[in-house]
Amino acid sequence: MLSFNIDKQTCNKCGLCVADCPAMIIDMENSYPSIAVDKESTCFKCQHCLAICPTGALSILGKKAEDSRPIKGNLPDPDKLEILIKGRRSVRRYHDENLDPELMQRLLDVAWHAPSGHNSRQVLFTVIDNKDEMSRIREETMAGLIKVVRENRLPAGMEFIAEFVKLWEGHGVDVVFRGAPHMIIASAPKDGVSPMADCLIALSYFELFAQSLGVGTVWGGIAKWAFNDLVPELRTKLGIPQNNLIGYAMAFGKPAVHYQRTVENGRANVARVTV
Repeated sequence: MLSFNIDKQTCNKCGLCVADCPAMIIDMENSYPSIAVDKESTCFKCQHCLAICPTGALSILGKKAEDSRPIKGNLPDPDKLEILIKGRRSVRRYHDENLDPELMQRLLDVAWHAPSGHNSRQVLFTVIDNKDEMSRIREETMAGLIKVVRENRLPAGMEFIAEFVKLWEGHGVDVVFRGAPHMIIASAPKDGVSPMADCLIALSYFELFAQSLGVGTVWGGIAKWAFNDLVPELRTKLGIPQNNLIGYAMAFGKPAVHYQRTVENGRANVARVTV
């Protein structure tokens, strides 16, 4: 049941929810919005109707307007948002300390609002939220990569990983996780609508919100290859379902470096279409 309800005392019969429904299943019945029972199964559960209602008269899926936050007057300043995006840096130096659990949960809950194909919302966040556990995963990952290198099992094109293994063995330099105390791995069912895109979008949302909260992040391509291809037993240890495609991994934590300004990458590379 969708629990689609209209407060007839506050509904102004504007029809905006009807016009904006992506599934086109809301109709005006006796001048008020309604969803026929036989159409409920095709609902995207996107809550567009809840979001667009100007009077907050609509509730769906147990979600009510009074529990949501108003958008008008609360959007970020465009110039500051531009600086946030342009000022984002990959952080490769971290303090060896755990983030506050409430801060981490807030990060995850906001990233969970990222869009997904057909609003399927199937992305799984596998999170290492304790620095001691992260240290164990780091040790096991590097031990696995050392074994792969010694047995000459690096796939073509990944020979450079041998240099990172050498740095770890000889100097304790962590190029894979950059010494971060935490990690998030985004995965989604392989048979989903758009698993790879969904994972990358979710982590992009995670990263930008993290930046706004003073949390550093770095995309972990080598970690992804390690978990998915090179040391797959770690995937099982992390509890990532076998049917899931690993979109990407991201290390994060309290940064030990702070950048002072944006960089300048010039104008966008654009190909405009004319017909």
